[in-house]
Amino acid sequence: MVLLILFIFWIVTLFLEFWKRRQAELEYEWDTVEYLEQEEQVRPEYEARCTHVVMNEITQQEEHVPYTACGKCIRVTFCTSAVFFWILLIIASVIGIIVYRLSVFLVFSATLSQHINGTEAIRKYLTPQTATSVTASFISFIIIMVLNIVYEKVAILITDFELPRTQTDYENSLTTKMFLFQFVNYYSSCFYIAFFKGKFVGHPGNPVYWLGKYRNEECDPGGCLLELTTQLAIIVGGKAIWNNIQEVLLPWVKNLIGRYCAAARSEKVVPRWEQDYHLQPIGKLGLFYEYLEMVIQFGFVTLFVASFPLAPLLALINNMLEIRLDAWKLTTQFRRMVPQKAQDIGAWQPIMQGIAILAVVTNAMIIAFTSDMIPRLVYYWSFSVPPYGSHSSHTMKGYINSTLSVFNISDFKNASKPFSPWFRNVTTCRQVYRDLRYPPGHQHQYEHNIYYWHVIAAKLAFIIVMEHVIYFVKFIISYVIPDVSQKTKSKVKREKYLTQKLLHENDLKVVKKTMGKIADKIIKGVDSTFRPKAE
Repeated sequence: MVLLILFIFWIVTLFLEFWKRRQAELEYEWDTVEYLEQEEQVRPEYEARCTHVVMNEITQQEEHVPYTACGKCIRVTFCTSAVFFWILLIIASVIGIIVYRLSVFLVFSATLSQHINGTEAIRKYLTPQTATSVTASFISFIIIMVLNIVYEKVAILITDFELPRTQTDYENSLTTKMFLFQFVNYYSSCFYIAFFKGKFVGHPGNPVYWLGKYRNEECDPGGCLLELTTQLAIIVGGKAIWNNIQEVLLPWVKNLIGRYCAAARSEKVVPRWEQDYHLQPIGKLGLFYEYLEMVIQFGFVTLFVASFPLAPLLALINNMLEIRLDAWKLTTQFRRMVPQKAQDIGAWQPIMQGIAILAVVTNAMIIAFTSDMIPRLVYYWSFSVPPYGSHSSHTMKGYINSTLSVFNISDFKNASKPFSPWFRNVTTCRQVYRDLRYPPGHQHQYEHNIYYWHVIAAKLAFIIVMEHVIYFVKFIISYVIPDVSQKTKSKVKREKYLTQKLLHENDLKVVKKTMGKIADKIIKGVDSTFRPKAE
């Protein structure tokens, strides 16, 4: 697993670095190398609201702006508060899903076995934990899609209220808001399962309660990795199906209805240009949603690849299909796009760089805290042999027993004691649960044992070492591969040289022409002075 993670992150680094080189080549070919130095056209929405006069610090001339410094501060504060409000709304939806898990798990535990009529295999795999996880994942996916539709409109309204000056500023502002929201919307439930679920549950005699009422969720006896994989598979697969329906099927249905209505109103043959005019408009943000879809997919492929190694393969298959669907959609279902100049892909480049850096941390923590790799290695190398173990050589025998702790049911508190007739007259029975704690009767009973602290130290060491190794390799690759290829640099320098040469030659021609005229005037003046006057 570790080698797979290292390989994928090196591939991601190579992809980002070679994309920078390709981007530099496109900048040269499309003549946008110095595009930012040119004066970008002001948005009409901005220019129409310019009612205040201020002094431009660069030109030292008066110019019109739509708001003062105080007004701009108020707008930024309001927009930032609105963004955080919607992010808190997403977190509230995640908390609602957690409450659903806690409530429904009890119901499934009591009634699911009574309503299942099937073979032993169905009873084996359709457990209350699995049923709760799958239903919660589907509900979470539905909430994610609904919030996406709502926040898309809200983000556009907030950005319009900000009133950015140029189209580039508008797109960068909208990109930041939409990605921040969708990052929290898509990944919050996955982060909860990977890093929080089952980590703070206490032990049978002293459980930890959430909000003082709900007992914290516990992972399946096999860990939370399978549940995280289920969540990712449902969200990634459902997102791909939903996007294809929204981007392809919906415009096709609208165009079909439009053609039917036009044919019913007119009996003559409609020319081709009029048919094209009645296609769906692409809008100013047509490519914005394509970028957003790819970047969210890039996050799923990199952030949680340790728990879902098939994500890169599924993304590749989806993108191969997406290329054909987008080509069909743009050429047959939408009007021709109006091309606009842009130097690069804008804010998406640093967003992908940030995802790649964050993905190193998330995958290292998934391997360390969600999987059983580190506890197994610690047991194999340290606790299977003396002084902690009884085996003569390194082995995995006894590992399962080492991960189980014992609890005496007589130590149950009244608040956490199970409501069951079986516990009424029993005081000496022992309950086995998965944790690394000292047994009852020990000096430090029910506290974490030495094995637990060795595992925690090994997990932290693994995270630090893995992060530094991957970051070091990423730095080396970034340093070795320049952002602009030598060939492109030479072309840019050659173009600048020819431009300077032409300007210099043109100046020389102007100077020669001017000096020639001056010389002719001087010669004429001298001739008229020394020429003898006619008698």
